[in-house]
Parts: sequence; structure tokens; C-alpha cells
Amino acid sequence: MRIETDIVFRDMESSEAVKSAVEKYLEKIERHYAAVQRCRVVLEQSHRSQNSGNLFSVSLDIAVPGTTINVGRDGVKDESHEDIYVAIRDAFLAAERQLDKYTAKRQP
Repeated sequence: MRIETDIVFRDMESSEAVKSAVEKYLEKIERHYAAVQRCRVVLEQSHRSQNSGNLFSVSLDIAVPGTTINVGRDGVKDESHEDIYVAIRDAFLAAERQLDKYTAKRQP
């Protein structure tokens, strides 16, 4: 992988399967967006609430020339984020939309 990456687990156990899923999405970003230099991924598990199970949030800080794109997918807003893989997917889809906007602005 060419992109410098940092994957952080907060309030949850580190998992090779989850790390592998994140790396799969990072490889896709690397193939489609050559401008990406660095990406920091923070995976966090919220505390159990009475109404739902543990929810996950995923935030991304993606460094591109001239700026950093920040994506935060807060699990508290979406009960489907009881599944860490759904939370990861949603965060990376949001990142791709922002990278598309960034790329469109930079093209003449």
C-alpha cells in the first residue's frame, strides 16, 4: 500500500478482520484517487445503551495536497452501525463522495 495509514481502535479490541476490511477500502481509494497521501482511520465503539446494542463510529482524516478531508460517521445516528463493517462501509462511501468533489474542483 502506497498511502501512509494509521488505524486506531478506541474502546474496543483490535481485530485483524476489521483491519483487513479497512485496508480493502483503502486499496480502493488508492486505485481511484492518486492525490491521497495519508489516511488516519479511527474506529470507536460507544457504550451500550438501553435502546440498542453497542454502536460503532468511524472517522477518517484523509490528507490530499493542500487540505485534509475529514469524514465522521457517528454510530449514534444510525442503528445499522451496530455492525462495524456497515459503519466502515458508510464512512468510506462518504469519503469517496468528498474525494470526488475534491477531484472535480482541481480539474480545469
